[in-house]
Amino acid sequence: MPRLIGIDIPGNKRLVISLTYIFGIGGALARELIEKAGLDPNMKAYNLSQEDISRLNGLLTTQYVVEGELKRQRQNDIKRLISIHCYRGLRHRSGLPVRGQRTRCNARTRKGRKKTVAGKKKAPKGK
Repeated sequence: MPRLIGIDIPGNKRLVISLTYIFGIGGALARELIEKAGLDPNMKAYNLSQEDISRLNGLLTTQYVVEGELKRQRQNDIKRLISIHCYRGLRHRSGLPVRGQRTRCNARTRKGRKKTVAGKKKAPKGK
């Protein structure tokens, strides 16, 4: 298993696929990385030499935000939204969907336990 920026990537898969195991790297970014490093996208990851690994490590650390730094950035963005009391921050704080999804039926399975959603109050009977 080759090790890139502290993450073990699967060696038996194609290089394009195994790079996507790093948090923050998808298919398009993996192809771009391989192209910049001058590698074959169809080669298996265990065929990487030490200089190929160091070239990829250098590219990832200097030009891209991945793994721990990216997770920290996302957490800070969410904390900022919560601290300025914007709508998205309030939704994050209460664990409800942030991007406009409906909450009537499916949102309760999103983050674990059942969350109560404020609804209409029933009118008193008899009047």
